[in-house]
Amino acid sequence: MGCYDRIVMTGTLLDVAYPEAVQKRLYECHLRCFELGEFAEPLREQVRANAEAVAQAAGLTIEYLDRKGERKEDRIAALLKERGEQPGLIHIFSAMENCRCFKPWRDKQSGHSRLRVMPGRCLHYYFYLIDEELGLCFVRVPTWLPFRLQIYFNQHQWLARQLSRKGIGFRLLDNAFVEIEDWKRAQRIADTFEVSRLHRKLNELAQRFCPVVSRFGRGYHFSLMQVEYALDVVFKRPDALRPIYEEISRQAVLTVRAGEVARFLGKRLSPQAQVQSDFHTRVETTRVKHTLNRQTIKMYDKHQQVLRIECTSNEVTFYKHHRKVTKKDGRQCYQLAALKRSIYSLGDLHELLEAAARRYLEFIAQLEDSSQARVALETITRTTRDRRQRTWRGFNLFSAADLKTVLAVLRGEHHISGLTNRGLQNILIGKNAGQIGRILKRLRVHGLIRRIGKTYKYYITKLGQRLLIAALKLKEHLLIPEMNVITSVS
Repeated sequence: MGCYDRIVMTGTLLDVAYPEAVQKRLYECHLRCFELGEFAEPLREQVRANAEAVAQAAGLTIEYLDRKGERKEDRIAALLKERGEQPGLIHIFSAMENCRCFKPWRDKQSGHSRLRVMPGRCLHYYFYLIDEELGLCFVRVPTWLPFRLQIYFNQHQWLARQLSRKGIGFRLLDNAFVEIEDWKRAQRIADTFEVSRLHRKLNELAQRFCPVVSRFGRGYHFSLMQVEYALDVVFKRPDALRPIYEEISRQAVLTVRAGEVARFLGKRLSPQAQVQSDFHTRVETTRVKHTLNRQTIKMYDKHQQVLRIECTSNEVTFYKHHRKVTKKDGRQCYQLAALKRSIYSLGDLHELLEAAARRYLEFIAQLEDSSQARVALETITRTTRDRRQRTWRGFNLFSAADLKTVLAVLRGEHHISGLTNRGLQNILIGKNAGQIGRILKRLRVHGLIRRIGKTYKYYITKLGQRLLIAALKLKEHLLIPEMNVITSVS
């Protein structure tokens, strides 16, 4: 299952997007550069008054965040548990945050004054809401020119609403589908996401939470700031994913080199490229991350049931595709060019990120999987119970008694006539029939031998053969040579 997981868009108010455009507005109002406040203050008050009116209409109180690092998502998650998932405004935050804003500046050499884009701080409002179509999203609105919006939504939330409308059953945990009645149909629905409808929805949100847009005729232009594409491989049981992921995650960190990361992303590795891979252990799981400049590929297990491969782009112009290009002289032609930042690039970007995720999936599918051997070893070494709930301890290959037992079972004559109690008594000198019977029971409970029909003979299973051969190698090729080295040194 593949679709966008996180899309963060920025809205630029075209009429005041550049210092020259704002300066032109000031001249039309008979204002100078250092009188910018007289032009911007009424707009700021309009945004503030609108935020208070929206909060009052929804019966909410605007919560001011005065401490750095407070997680708004945790607060929203707690509110969602109380109010439920019904559409509507959830909460409004306000905070003083850094931004890029217009400020007057005087050139001392020439004596001319003009506006410049400079770092600054202003009050920002965060409107968290559940939209009937997009699901959970937020709109970040600054209170100073150029009023650059930031809007976030998750396509998994959008897809969940589409599935509900079409009567397709599903189970969504956080932002991952763990069950869907018809996976192929759900994927087709995800692939038909319409950017034009998204554009109309963004205009509605801008008009609702940033009313100054009505003062300017050209409106907002929306571009892509950060895009995450998630390719999910869903397992029916958590215990099936855990051993596989533990194996391939560690191998991926060791085997994925800089050249492979560039190939996954459809690029050739340049000398200026900065590639980094890391393995990070989190509270609930582990994560493998590969970074190439401002592009990343991540792999982690979601809810211990979903293997997620996530491609993140913080600069979509990194990717190239064939599109119509307008030259400086006005000529138009089709050629390979960088992807545009416009939200209408989401369709082409979907294909590029999906291809990168599938190339990574194909690569890790070729890694050696020894997870089944790990599971088998855990089964053999741990204490287990029989049908009568009696406990039988596992086999420790570093124990002299257990190693002697499994090597005795490996003798060739047992493969011809079968393994018997009397036969083991002749090999394990000093043990009586009762002790040998308990050894045979341990071997049976752990799946190393099986009984032949209604006889008192046993044969070694495939699992038993692998374990016994490993025990022999352990003795002949590791323990004895190492003990010889230690003895000679001492």
